[in-house]
Amino acid sequence: MKQTLVILTIACSPGYDITPLLLESLPAEQLQPVSLLDGLSHADIQEKYAPQHGERAQRVRLADGAELLLATSRVELGLQQLIDQLETRGVETMLLLGCEACELQARSAVLLDPDRLIPPLIKVIVGDQQAGIVVLAEDLLRQQAGKWRGLNKPALFAVADPLPGDNQTLIDAGLLLLEQGADVLVLDSPGFHPRHCDLLQQLLGIPVLLSWRLVVKMAAELLA
Repeated sequence: MKQTLVILTIACSPGYDITPLLLESLPAEQLQPVSLLDGLSHADIQEKYAPQHGERAQRVRLADGAELLLATSRVELGLQQLIDQLETRGVETMLLLGCEACELQARSAVLLDPDRLIPPLIKVIVGDQQAGIVVLAEDLLRQQAGKWRGLNKPALFAVADPLPGDNQTLIDAGLLLLEQGADVLVLDSPGFHPRHCDLLQQLLGIPVLLSWRLVVKMAAELLA
């Protein structure tokens, strides 16, 4: 019996659909999405996770497009408890998705954390070239300086949220980074897909990397 890859998220967000990338390397029956907020109404979520005065908070987009502000410490605690439960059920491999800056751990399972895995891999690939990083949302920029501090040159950043049938924000972000001196672009979100890489590479004439594809390849090797 083949192992299952659990894709662990805070919420089923439309901006974090990694399924097309995963299906390049793994069959659908080996994929199991699990979200912390599954089955909870907006009122339930607010009761459990709404930040109190002074609590550090993060914005989370739900499947219906609604955005809620949640207490970071309680979200991390809930995710850790969920990881513990999944391990107890025998899950051996998990992929974190949209759980930025969370200090989560597994006792025996392999916990693939893209924020820890991707930057050193990109550093090896990029070397001394100037990297331009594209992310999906403005609020993700706050953590980017720390995430990419290991690159040989300080990264350049731009924001693009490519809606189906509308790639203009992505094109604008790519052109901005090219003008600023980027030698290679990194699309750093599961919301970006191979077609976005192809579009920018043809338009700009520089390498475009899909960072999450590297993590997907790791997951596929673990489950092979």
